[in-house]
Amino acid sequence: MNMIEIVHSKYKENKRILAPLLGFPAVKPAGTTIKLAQQNAVEHMKVMRYITEKWHPDVLFTLMDLSVEASALGRETVFPPYEAATIVSFDYNKDRDLPMLKSINILEDGRLQTYAETHRRMKKELPGDIIRGAYVSGPYTLAGLIMGAENAAMETMMDPEGFHDLCKVCTDKILDYTRMMIESGAQIIAVLEPSAMMLGPDQFREFSMEYVRSIVNLCHEQGVGMVYHICGNTEHLLESLDESGADALSLDSDVDFVKAAEIVSDKMILIGNLCPTGVIMTGTPQDVQKEVGNLLNTMKNIPNYILSTGCDLPLEVPEDNVTAFMVAGNRRILNFEF
Repeated sequence: MNMIEIVHSKYKENKRILAPLLGFPAVKPAGTTIKLAQQNAVEHMKVMRYITEKWHPDVLFTLMDLSVEASALGRETVFPPYEAATIVSFDYNKDRDLPMLKSINILEDGRLQTYAETHRRMKKELPGDIIRGAYVSGPYTLAGLIMGAENAAMETMMDPEGFHDLCKVCTDKILDYTRMMIESGAQIIAVLEPSAMMLGPDQFREFSMEYVRSIVNLCHEQGVGMVYHICGNTEHLLESLDESGADALSLDSDVDFVKAAEIVSDKMILIGNLCPTGVIMTGTPQDVQKEVGNLLNTMKNIPNYILSTGCDLPLEVPEDNVTAFMVAGNRRILNFEF
């Protein structure tokens, strides 16, 4: 079955697919660090196994990492022990850098190979009923990591032709990485395109969606689901996103999901959108269960919906609150009450 068929099948059983983006809260309990897990497949698998054994979500993604492709393309990167790796230098000169970027085989990068090895181990070691997900950067976001997000936004107006040249190179590298993830066992590819939230609908179509379509096509050729993930308030992009060809939209807590369901096709899955820095981080387990229940009640008449968080959960989210999310989500939910 494809993604939408799986979602509808669960709905007919009075259930929802649970796919919280919860890697980071499991890092310390698993006895490792973010830095180690993002660079070492054995350490990464400690986190994946911990999540599986404690919460057993329907969908499990590896740790979210927006820096991996940019780092593989030579961008300066810092690796704090308990924070996600980040790109810290955005010096970009088209004449100097673009030929070099084109020539780099990012598949030889050690961190990319670590993620591929993690997926091979997930396929071998995790239960077969857990759907395995991988992240790749979106083309617009990767271009922004190379030259700086503000510079990227300016270049879409000041030098669109030159910026397209960079987006094309970024897309080629992302396609290489996507193929690697699929070959390693990923069953879903989530394209992380947070920087695209700053674009208007026309710019979004031109500088993100038109490039992401090639990733969509690759995923569909390989029988793999594709998720478009964008942070922030993306309500102005919903009509465009509906035309993207993606199987699902993973959207932040700023988005009204009932409104989103009215705009997008019923064949487009909505994933989200519990606030990752709200009650689940600062409240009690009872608060979390109530908020999850409210979200499920709001979405009870919308079959094309997967319960998740609006973005990845921070390291500080208590384990008990993740458990409360899973307990609430696993109840029979079409008439959910507290």
